[in-house]
Amino acid sequence: MTTFDELTHTDHDQPYSEEYLQTILKSVKSIAMVGASPDKTKFSYGVLRVLHETGYDMIPVNPRSGLEEIRGIKVYPSLDSIDRPVDMVEVFRRAEDLPEVAKEAVAIGAKVLWGQIGVFNKEAAKIAEDAGMKVVMNHCPKIELFRPFWKPKLHLGI
Repeated sequence: MTTFDELTHTDHDQPYSEEYLQTILKSVKSIAMVGASPDKTKFSYGVLRVLHETGYDMIPVNPRSGLEEIRGIKVYPSLDSIDRPVDMVEVFRRAEDLPEVAKEAVAIGAKVLWGQIGVFNKEAAKIAEDAGMKVVMNHCPKIELFRPFWKPKLHLGI
């Protein structure tokens, strides 16, 4: 089994190995979610809920004035305002926002930059990897977390 420090994946146009994704998800404990939403109909809310219920220390990040909590968890206005170490920065923002988020993730010492489904930016990947971070783009940690247990049964009829 590869350790977290031994993980490598630099061509983000190619699929990630299951081992790469699973090792990251087993290694991180705290996840700052940039773009977390208090709206229960938003995908970020559902991902936050599942990851929190799975045992991750979730840290919602949203600069909206007056937004203090999501699911009873304190919301931070920015990555640099977080008062504890962050292992992974998960991003629910537009792809063009990712390079700036990558710089902020590097500045706070995060170990992983994870772009949610639809969030892919090669410049951001280079910024993070040049700082020694692991990078995942265009994937959902909630889906990847449960993938080993979910096996489609394509042979079954409808």
